[in-house]
Amino acid sequence: MNSFRGPGAEPSAGVRGLGPRKTQQLTTAQALVRWILAQRSETLDGREVPLFPGVFAIFGHGNVLGLGTALEEHRGDIPVWRGHTEQGMALAAVGYAKATHRRQVGVVTSSIGPGALNMVTAAGVAHANRLPVLLLPGDTFTNRAPDPVLQQIEPFGDATATVNDAFRAVSRYFDRISRPEQLLSTLPQVARVLTDPADAGPVTLALPQDVQAETYDFPETLFEPVTHRPPRPRPDRRSVTEAAGILRAARRPLLVLGGGVRYSGAGQRALEFTERHGIPLVETTAGRTLVPHGHPLHAGPLGITGSTSANVVAAAADVVLAVGTRLQDFTTASWTVFSPGVRLVSLNAARFDAVKHGALSVVGDADAGLTDLAAQLESWRVDPAWTSRAVGERASWDAHIDSLRSAAAELPSYAQVVGVVNDLSAAGDYVMTASGGLPGELIGGWRGSGSISMDVEYGFSCMGYELAGAWGAAIAHPGLVTTLLGDGSYLMLNSELFSAAFAGHPFVAVVCDNDGYAVIARLQEGQGGKPFNNFYADCTTSHASPPRVDFARHAESLGCVVFTASDQDSLRSAYASAREAAVAEQRPAVVVVKTQPSSWTEAGAWWEVGVPEHLAGREDYERGKGGQVRYLGS
Repeated sequence: MNSFRGPGAEPSAGVRGLGPRKTQQLTTAQALVRWILAQRSETLDGREVPLFPGVFAIFGHGNVLGLGTALEEHRGDIPVWRGHTEQGMALAAVGYAKATHRRQVGVVTSSIGPGALNMVTAAGVAHANRLPVLLLPGDTFTNRAPDPVLQQIEPFGDATATVNDAFRAVSRYFDRISRPEQLLSTLPQVARVLTDPADAGPVTLALPQDVQAETYDFPETLFEPVTHRPPRPRPDRRSVTEAAGILRAARRPLLVLGGGVRYSGAGQRALEFTERHGIPLVETTAGRTLVPHGHPLHAGPLGITGSTSANVVAAAADVVLAVGTRLQDFTTASWTVFSPGVRLVSLNAARFDAVKHGALSVVGDADAGLTDLAAQLESWRVDPAWTSRAVGERASWDAHIDSLRSAAAELPSYAQVVGVVNDLSAAGDYVMTASGGLPGELIGGWRGSGSISMDVEYGFSCMGYELAGAWGAAIAHPGLVTTLLGDGSYLMLNSELFSAAFAGHPFVAVVCDNDGYAVIARLQEGQGGKPFNNFYADCTTSHASPPRVDFARHAESLGCVVFTASDQDSLRSAYASAREAAVAEQRPAVVVVKTQPSSWTEAGAWWEVGVPEHLAGREDYERGKGGQVRYLGS
């Protein structure tokens, strides 16, 4: 192996008066693994745990000898789970981070070329959802002696570029380690980004395979244990005072709780705040299940995939206090859910999000910010007539969901599938989905107890996250994980079912087979387009009777326990059996159920999509644009 010794790195070098600096000669890969093992984290309840609890790995010629050898030397210290697609195992790491409320970070390594590029989608998921993950793709040789090597692209105009540059757009922090000693300056930045509430997201360290194997005398201080405690910055007092003044002048204020409340552990603080001041509250997708469903101030989930009750209350609000949310288009109904004259106050750890949409920005931790704001508001309370609005509107929404769940039907609707899972779930369970129509069903229809128990990946809406993310969540979450998905997502990415089965990580997957991409067909036909290329019946084929996937047999072949259902009664029985089997056999249990393809839970909100002028939906598009709030400010 080649050896580098930088200035001052000799074992005899040291600080005057303090003696020689102790070093260890290690490969770059060995030093990186030693550093990973030394990092600790503090959970929301104050426990100390490893910051990096495990590694998801697929080895190839870009990482098997360098990083792979270093990991094998510590196989008793950190688990290494074998994935079966790079995208899938990276999505599992994303699901792990969400289930631990960003207090622990999955590490993912791949070979160079296609293995690395397969992780870019997962990096996008992590970036959009502000979730930390450490990606370690192999890279081509820095010495360039064997160029072009297997799986190497050769950009004609830039000899320094490799496929890993594709990660730059979807990484919060990116570095390519071209010399071993560069770890000394980059690793503190890696830890900062992965643990900072304002910057949390994916970090990519591209590791050229020759550099992974090169040695250097690393200072032993690099491997000393460090416990990372995410900071709780208090907001500027002047912004809190101004926010309190805006709230005091409000007649109909509304509190919007986002994912930042979850990651801060501020759910109880938010409830105390809303109860003290009588302010109705709603939840975003990332903030879902923060509030007990039956709380008298809970108006429901907000937005397109939310509830009519929350949207009605939001439309009447004159001041919106948005805590820990970036207010994406599904939450705001493409900025039509609020009244044109509403005043927005945004409390957020990230200044980037706090300043959006002309809001008064209050930059700080959710828990600390709500505490400071409550202190300024003192005993101020909202008019009781407005306070009581939430429970009245939510009662109407609950009645609507009850009617959907109890409707007679030959095949179960999505609302009925969610209802069965909801009824049979235990208090400590965790439920997930990501794409298609199920986010609307789960966000709008789920009734939670107030524990943080839901992961709806609707920042990137990544098909395939449902199974891969469930694998990661199942490793992290102490309760049973249930993931709901459609047949399209199942076909998009299912290989991590076998990864979970092989490793012994149980969860339940409920696969709703509706014979196509039903939610996109709904969008297509609902705007006046002709049925095309979504349901199988409308797709091109040379067969009079095209083949179909037997999802039950396929899942069984991947090592899962499988149950099938055709109506609500059989679904209830199948899901109950799947829960027992998953735990007893320590592997995924899959429930396959045929569902209605065109029955939906509607929240009555508008969403902006580009509608051609000749389609029938153009009139509704123009009407929605007319009600769109383009800028919120004083």
